[in-house]
Amino acid sequence: MSIFSKIAAGEIPSYKCAENDQFYAFLDINPLVKGHTLVIPRREVDYIFDMEDDEIAAFQVFAKQVAIAIKKAFPCKKVAEVVLGLEVPHAHIHLIPMQSEGDVDFRKEKLKLSEDEFKDIANKIYTEFKRG
Repeated sequence: MSIFSKIAAGEIPSYKCAENDQFYAFLDINPLVKGHTLVIPRREVDYIFDMEDDEIAAFQVFAKQVAIAIKKAFPCKKVAEVVLGLEVPHAHIHLIPMQSEGDVDFRKEKLKLSEDEFKDIANKIYTEFKRG
């Protein structure tokens, strides 16, 4: 079971931003900017393109709903969607609020946030997600 599966199952704590029966969104613990969120399928699948067509379509719709919530919680020009990562064998989408393309540079130093800051950020996104 991957670390992301354990997070989605509640076995490992996370800063939840959104969820439904198929997908789960939580804050990246090494964020590029405030609001940097990971979206995962609850079903463990390593490669996003191994997902069934209807599942990947639903995944994108869920990610869109999370991105809308992020943009409301953290006003920005756009919310970037990035699919990469070989470190965790579980499909995931990075949603990153951005003012410029430099905000999506994974080589730059990550933010160091306190637990209270993470909780506040997740709460803001979750509240906007629930509002729809």
